[in-house]
Amino acid sequence: MKKLTSLFFGLAVALAVSACHDPSKPNYQYFPNMYEPVGYETYADSDAFANGIEAQIPADGSIARGWQPYDYPDTNEGYEMAKVDLLSPLAQNEENLAAGKELYGVYCAVCHGKKGDGQGILMTREKFLGVPSYADREITPGSIYHVLMYGKNAMGSHAGQVNATERWQIAQHVMELRGSLIK
Repeated sequence: MKKLTSLFFGLAVALAVSACHDPSKPNYQYFPNMYEPVGYETYADSDAFANGIEAQIPADGSIARGWQPYDYPDTNEGYEMAKVDLLSPLAQNEENLAAGKELYGVYCAVCHGKKGDGQGILMTREKFLGVPSYADREITPGSIYHVLMYGKNAMGSHAGQVNATERWQIAQHVMELRGSLIK
């Protein structure tokens, strides 16, 4: 009987101890910050660095990964320089023309029209007036790229929507449209 009582008592103690155990939180953590990280806000004050927030700011002159500088300013002089000097690094081929046509249909045709004649859906509905035909302007691939980069007159910049390669592809398609309008 004494053995049976001590067995039941031992079982009750083991059951009580195991009931307090939470498997999601181990009793001992070697590096607790690895298991339960502290969240930090970007550019928030921190005690982690001796000079405060300045240690978190990018170094002067550093360039973000994937960013390429564009050396033509957002001025009329910059537009004219881009028109003369800026050349496409992409090969003139069917793949780039097809990609440019697709992108043009998404971003440009609503104002400039599918043919580049300035008769897009927004123009015909008189939401924007005075959208020029490509046949009426002296344009080059460099000037098209510059306008896509910065915008001109009522047209805003498309640099946030299309990357550098896509801007060149659109420029190739616009030059093809212009050639078909002039013939």
